[in-house]
Amino acid sequence: MSNRCYSFEETELKKLDVQLLYITQARYDLDWHSTEHIHHFTELFYVLHGNGYFLVENEKFPVAENDLVIVNPNVSHTEMGGNEDPLEYIVLGISGLVFKDEIMDTAYNYSMHNFHNCKDDFLFYLKMLVKEVDEKEEGFETICHNLLESLVLNLIRRTHNKIAIAPSKKVTKECRFVEQYIDEHFTENITLQKLSELTFLNKYYLVHSFKEYNGTSPINYLINKRISEAKHLLETTNHSVAKIASAVGFSSQSYFSQVFKRETNMTPNEWRKAMERS
Repeated sequence: MSNRCYSFEETELKKLDVQLLYITQARYDLDWHSTEHIHHFTELFYVLHGNGYFLVENEKFPVAENDLVIVNPNVSHTEMGGNEDPLEYIVLGISGLVFKDEIMDTAYNYSMHNFHNCKDDFLFYLKMLVKEVDEKEEGFETICHNLLESLVLNLIRRTHNKIAIAPSKKVTKECRFVEQYIDEHFTENITLQKLSELTFLNKYYLVHSFKEYNGTSPINYLINKRISEAKHLLETTNHSVAKIASAVGFSSQSYFSQVFKRETNMTPNEWRKAMERS
């Protein structure tokens, strides 16, 4: 019987001060609308299957299976699918770091690497992150942070990149814009995708940032705005419920009534009668 024992010296391990903002697994279909956008954080884009193109600061280049594109903060970019074999990919948004060239010691706009020879190692971290975020079992946030650290360190090892800690920039300007836009256009058809396109922010990051800024998601803020205006109209006018629903931006009376009751525990008519008695 053989036995190997590996011992470790007692050292104080430094934790990476990074945060996983989102992880997305997606497929680029032909009807996908690709728009150049900018993030205030680093994004990792890993191709699982298929082929297509990446556009970074007006530079277009092909990407294929097991390619990894690293895009540093504040760099304009987007992905574009091919005509025959659609892209399938995983994207991570990571705040708190930028990648640098090891030789030049300067941050770059982007870098591209192929992980064919070590794809199993790298895909392990990516798929475990997707699994943890999807299932959200107890302690998943801690596990995700540890997996993220391991992934970043493995990435540095494989690509010979340096990293620099970079505090996340708060996107207060964009959040203020979203808040004002909803206040002025709440009667119109507003979707998270539309807000994402208007602010040039990834929609998952926009939700995360707006929650920090306002305490709720953009869509919940929109619903609250519509319900608040509906209450005012129910109290001060004789308009029908259907007319009020349309006036504040709801697509149908039934959906409006459903949302109104969920938010107030009353139907619109019950609310109107209660206000008349008060």
